Amino acid sequence: MVRLIAAGRGATIGVALAMLAGAALFVSAPIASSAPPQATATPASAASIETAVVIATYPHDTGAFTQGLFFSDGRLFESTGQEGESAIRELDLATGKVKREVRLPAEYFGEGSTGWGKTIVSLTWKHGKGFRWDRDTFRKLGEFTYPGEGWGLTQDGKSLILSDGSNELRFLDPKSFAEQRRIRVTWRGRPLRQLNELEYVHGEILANVWHQDVIVRIDPASGVIKGAIDLRAVTASLGLNDGEAVLNGIAWDAKAGKLYVTGKRWPKLFEIALPGDN
Repeated sequence: MVRLIAAGRGATIGVALAMLAGAALFVSAPIASSAPPQATATPASAASIETAVVIATYPHDTGAFTQGLFFSDGRLFESTGQEGESAIRELDLATGKVKREVRLPAEYFGEGSTGWGKTIVSLTWKHGKGFRWDRDTFRKLGEFTYPGEGWGLTQDGKSLILSDGSNELRFLDPKSFAEQRRIRVTWRGRPLRQLNELEYVHGEILANVWHQDVIVRIDPASGVIKGAIDLRAVTASLGLNDGEAVLNGIAWDAKAGKLYVTGKRWPKLFEIALPGDN
């Protein structure tokens, strides 16, 4: 375990999140939505960006194309992608070793995952199919379907929250998987698309943005971005040459009160300070 780097609190989103403006334009065509108009929340101009404060580092499997990362009762789990390689795993935090895993059928590209009670719920990318697993045995308990793509997944204690690569997040019933509602994620009124891996922490949804070294903090009621965590220095410290080895993986250990991040094929997993704590 290696102890940390310097940190700092940045300026307003209008200056420091110029990269978010670029991310919002990644998808040029508008995305159709059935979501109703939403109430106005705290103006994005008042939101701030914080440079990630790395508290400790741990090993991570460079063969893991990380699509989901979460804790359940203090235990660390990960879902990985790529056809023929997708799996649900339990990891040893200290060593990065895989304690056990279950592989998805070879035709599926695994995506996000989250815990729900003593089960694990996981998504696939383009098949519109998800799986429910027994957390302790990895026995498959069932399947469910959803329209469109599956990217990231988290839960707020009441609903599952799914991202699909657009600027919308869907809230699903954890038993029936029926859609309850959805929100449009915006920054200064503009849609922020390509939301990827998700984590719910202290009343906020934290989200990776595909191919961006940033985690955005989303108001789950309005979809307005409240702030962000800048991880450009963390990514740069790895010296990676793989264009797809991007930041993707956020896990909140509620028992220990610790936040962790990693990426696809990253050699390290980082504990970082919770926003506002540094």
